[in-house]
Amino acid sequence: MNNDLDPALDLPDQLHELLRDAPAGVSEFQLIQQLKARHSTHIPNLGLADKLVLFRIHFLLFNALYLLRDRLWSRQEAHLEIGPLCVQLQPWQPGSAELARHDPLRDYYLDMQHLRDTTERDVEKLLSSFWTRMQGGDEKRAALELFELNVDQPLDLAVIKQRYRQLVSLHHPDRGGSTGRLQSINLAMEILQRYYG
Repeated sequence: MNNDLDPALDLPDQLHELLRDAPAGVSEFQLIQQLKARHSTHIPNLGLADKLVLFRIHFLLFNALYLLRDRLWSRQEAHLEIGPLCVQLQPWQPGSAELARHDPLRDYYLDMQHLRDTTERDVEKLLSSFWTRMQGGDEKRAALELFELNVDQPLDLAVIKQRYRQLVSLHHPDRGGSTGRLQSINLAMEILQRYYG
């Protein structure tokens, strides 16, 4: 018996097929493994050790999951609960589509510019910032890391503003930069203004 996914199906439909076979839900990692095992042509069949490859596969998967969720809602067929630890089809409920209107993760993953613009260095910074927060580090340290400022050197708001202007100039979308990166820089500046303002 051929266990391959139908190559005529797009990635959201392939995911729908896999999720129908997992009523209790499945993790992101399990979905990636199943897509690879069933020879999906929509995600690269590469190892997950490279952080940029892992980010791109993760992004493609979540992009497809949010597209699938929108499709299921528009057809009033089901609700798709999306998380890295559990992705699960649930019965459709009226009004659930309204919950997605203000979903920043949905907006992020449906903007393919983020996939194109994110570099290996960006992934390293995202991971570093994430682990800093997870290990009890504070938002100030994460913002300083994003600005690449040394906490051991004397810092004041003037130095931080100068670095902010440099980063905005470097990463502004009008100059070929990334909107997502610019938003991160702006958020970091808001945090640092609270501490140094």
